[in-house]
Amino acid sequence: MSFNIALSGVSAAQRDLDTTANNIANVNTVGFKESRAEFGDVYASSLLAGGKTKVGDGVITQEVAQQFSQGSLQFTNNSLDLAVTGNGFFATIPEIDSREFSFTRAGMFKLDAENFVVNSNGDNLLGFPVNPDGTSSSVALSTTQAVRIPDSSGSPQPTSEVSLKMNLPAGDDAVDLDLFNPDDPLTYNAATSVTVFDSLGDSHVMTYYFMKDQAATNEWVVTTYMDDIALNTEGDTPGVPPVTGPNVVGETTGSPVAGYRMTFSAGGDFTSIANADGTTSATGDITSVALGGTILANGSDPSQTITTNFAFDPGNATPDEPTQFASAFEVTSLEQDGLAVGRLTGIDIGADGLVRATYSNGTSEPIIRVALVRFANDQGLTQQSNTQWQESILSGEALAGEATTGTFGDINSSALEQANVNLTTELIDLIIAQRNFQANSRALEVNNQLNQTILNIR
Repeated sequence: MSFNIALSGVSAAQRDLDTTANNIANVNTVGFKESRAEFGDVYASSLLAGGKTKVGDGVITQEVAQQFSQGSLQFTNNSLDLAVTGNGFFATIPEIDSREFSFTRAGMFKLDAENFVVNSNGDNLLGFPVNPDGTSSSVALSTTQAVRIPDSSGSPQPTSEVSLKMNLPAGDDAVDLDLFNPDDPLTYNAATSVTVFDSLGDSHVMTYYFMKDQAATNEWVVTTYMDDIALNTEGDTPGVPPVTGPNVVGETTGSPVAGYRMTFSAGGDFTSIANADGTTSATGDITSVALGGTILANGSDPSQTITTNFAFDPGNATPDEPTQFASAFEVTSLEQDGLAVGRLTGIDIGADGLVRATYSNGTSEPIIRVALVRFANDQGLTQQSNTQWQESILSGEALAGEATTGTFGDINSSALEQANVNLTTELIDLIIAQRNFQANSRALEVNNQLNQTILNIR
């Protein structure tokens, strides 16, 4: 019996050595969780056995239990490197249409040839679909989908409105409107330009020319050109001389100009702007004619029009719309709502797992939210290779959720969770396991000597 007791001790010491060696071997494995060999004594007795004199039957390895304590973070320059601080695992699948879930704390992710986010095994990272405002539409594990980063922001957006605020210099000399020539700066007082976009995402330069009318007090004429072609006013055809009207400059001499008349008060406040048909715009907006094929010769939508909003607000005691003060020409606001086709320029992943892509056209949009999964008993998970685990009966059912909510931890972008192995502790455990192995080996040797002595009795 003593042989078996000593042999069980040798086996347990060997298992302890193996466990410690495995921990040391994986000290630099991202997402690795150290293991601990747990032992129990063997004590078998029967109803009639003498309990006071019963000797134990050795030792048994009860479990090699993984320890899911937090590992330290190593920060990187890759925004797709992810680390969880707190509770939770990343969920992955081997194929897009697979439901064979694996769970890991190793967040070394990258893009594959189809822009899916995968780990070094090629497994796809899973996330929750999100609404345009970034809120998750579902947080169930069954509704997760593979995280994919699109390299473009979709269709371009044609410009429909330009917002313009400026100050027109009250002290400037008036000009002869009949002599307006966009190529001659002496025939107008000021000009400013903005880049606008058509339905195909091509850019065009829209220029506003401002002329102080010498025939009227505190009145200016504004005319617009796109790509050096006059847009004219409503009802006119771009690129051809406009009709004469009460608010349209005639074409008696020089280059004709079709413009809107802007009127200011004696205090420099914007009071009205008149359309080409003589009516006053209540909102301060002016709308171009359809741009047509003359300007949009690239096949884009010829019915596109562009409205210029001067933010007319006659009830505002403090003028913040276009003004006419005795200072230099100054554009205080110039914005447009069109977009070109955007190309992916960056990825930002928040602590809540929301993946937001930024594009070259200045836009950013939420793509997906990285899913986290937790279990009632982490140590009950079935261990796989490559620092991955699977759900088991002992672990309980996988519960999915968003990072930073409930008991779920935070997601750190550009960071990796290192192994939670304390190398100093493991080296000490290695020495202890070695001593235990030697001691049990010595017990085997002593038992052998005793048996040999008995056999040699004559």
